[in-house]
Amino acid sequence: MVSKDEGNLRQKLSANRVVIKIGTRILDSDKVVFDTTRVKGIVSEIAQFHNVGKEVLIVSSGAVGAGMRELNVSKRPQNIPELQALASIGQGRLMHLYNQEFAKYNIKVAQLLLSRDDINDRRRYLNIRYTLLELLKFKVIPIINENDTVTIEELKFGDNDNLSALIASKIDADLLIILTDVDGLFHCDPKTFKDAKCISVVEKITDEIRQMAQGVKAELTVGGMTTKISAADIAGKSGIPTIIANGLKEGTITKIMNGEEIGTLFLPVKSEKISMKKRYLLLSKVAPGKKVVIDEGAKNALIKNNKSLLPIGVIDVIGEFLRGALVEIADKDNHIIGKGLVNYSSEEIKKIQKKKTSEIAITLGTKPYDEVIHKDNLVLV
Repeated sequence: MVSKDEGNLRQKLSANRVVIKIGTRILDSDKVVFDTTRVKGIVSEIAQFHNVGKEVLIVSSGAVGAGMRELNVSKRPQNIPELQALASIGQGRLMHLYNQEFAKYNIKVAQLLLSRDDINDRRRYLNIRYTLLELLKFKVIPIINENDTVTIEELKFGDNDNLSALIASKIDADLLIILTDVDGLFHCDPKTFKDAKCISVVEKITDEIRQMAQGVKAELTVGGMTTKISAADIAGKSGIPTIIANGLKEGTITKIMNGEEIGTLFLPVKSEKISMKKRYLLLSKVAPGKKVVIDEGAKNALIKNNKSLLPIGVIDVIGEFLRGALVEIADKDNHIIGKGLVNYSSEEIKKIQKKKTSEIAITLGTKPYDEVIHKDNLVLV
């Protein structure tokens, strides 16, 4: 839903802890792969707010572009090993530049390279949070990137958008800023339609908003507006507003932090705010082919009444998994409606599916839990 009455929403944003995602298109210009001038400008703006007590974390792409510049490669390769090699070369150059530029303002930086496994493992997930909070205590700016040298998904799908939302959620940020190469979310593609208008405020991310994102080709590299909407949705469910704005324009960060109307502001939906544990589940990836299929009654209980998943509502089990595994929850039409941590193995669920809770002990010889997935270990997607 698009807000018609903007009021002073931006002025009311109190952003003391900010995550800023810098996309590849911000660091690469049409004439130069890895534009150091842009990095210097962004650093200057961030330093201005850091030195007055704001806490800033950066999620930065650009390692591949930096590697291309180092080896004089003019065209981005499509081969995964080549991309990973370039990322390996470029990441050091990228960090060197950030370190060099922030040092001019007496600001120290730290590097964190994360993979999907770091997100999926609960202990590592929590350790990342503790590390980031300690760095902020030391007045250090963390610079975070997907571990491109080992992570294929980032190089294919531009997951740094969702990674930035994860980081914002993890450290309870006040604001997520995603810098891209367009002014924000448009009703239609501004590169095709001259009358395309940028949406200033989005109150809730709906199917209509997602369709708008699919119609806007925001970037020429990986990712795009669709992944940015997904990131705004994740941040919103953690109670964090998101602003998508044009990082190619000078002063964008300063204007945002000063409460000026720039880019598209996505408001958090307070009623959808989820716990830290469910934030972890939301961004964790389910291993392929692990799924429980539920009937319409169970689907309504989960979606409308915030209930746990009981065995009587399970009509099928797909794949093999042990107790405690993260699995997808699908309806009878194979639409994924959620995911959660199971209290029983796939073999045990097959035995108790469609049965009442009182029949679990009779069927299995034991009943450690009433639920197949407890509502506290379940998140809707």
